[in-house]
Amino acid sequence: MQVVEMHIYRNLIKSKDLVSFAVQIKESDLFVLSERKLVRQTEEALLKYRGDIERYIYKHPSFKFTFEPYPVKEDMPPIVKAMCEASQKAGVGPMAAVAGAIAEFVGKDLLIFSKQVIVENGGDIFMKVTKKRKVGIYAGQSPLSGRLAIEINPEQTPLGICCSAGTFGHSISLGKADAVVVISSSASLADAVATRVGNVIKEERDIKKGLKLLRDIPGVKGGIIIKGVRIGAWGNLNIVKGY
Repeated sequence: MQVVEMHIYRNLIKSKDLVSFAVQIKESDLFVLSERKLVRQTEEALLKYRGDIERYIYKHPSFKFTFEPYPVKEDMPPIVKAMCEASQKAGVGPMAAVAGAIAEFVGKDLLIFSKQVIVENGGDIFMKVTKKRKVGIYAGQSPLSGRLAIEINPEQTPLGICCSAGTFGHSISLGKADAVVVISSSASLADAVATRVGNVIKEERDIKKGLKLLRDIPGVKGGIIIKGVRIGAWGNLNIVKGY
């Protein structure tokens, strides 16, 4: 993802009552909002979970490259297991869930130190909050980009809000969606499903097909698909004006 796009994502989450900071280790570049600055705790959690994934890849190289669902094994580290479970449900490779999984596992560790935590990792978000929040939707060059947001109530959290796009960003997508945003109680699943749905969106008419996919995958609470000037939405969503 280009730096400008990364910063746009971060401008879509605004909060005057929380402290914000960034932590970067290798490919992972996290933007965190919490009740106090937790840089050291975030670094420790990120190193731990990246280490679990890297060691698993070292022993099982195909885990990193396959586009197919990966079998779940009981002896897997928890974050690797979550990625595999998401890949099985979404029908994609396990690395399609990596950004959401890291955001979620790091975020849950930080909840020991802060009642409210938002972790953004390349457009994939884990959120646990005690007041209403708004997350804007960036959709590249679509005229709808930045004009819409999803309002999240605290009782809906902890929650994963993940985005995939085929027209911008760093993630691998086989489609051409301007944005596919998926909401699930599992950020790992939301990330994997966003990739899966994004893969089928080539034209505006594919939005209907994408919405059916969203409905058919257990664990998905809702989603938004944007392609050009068209938008489709399904599920338990409160869509409001963007920032």
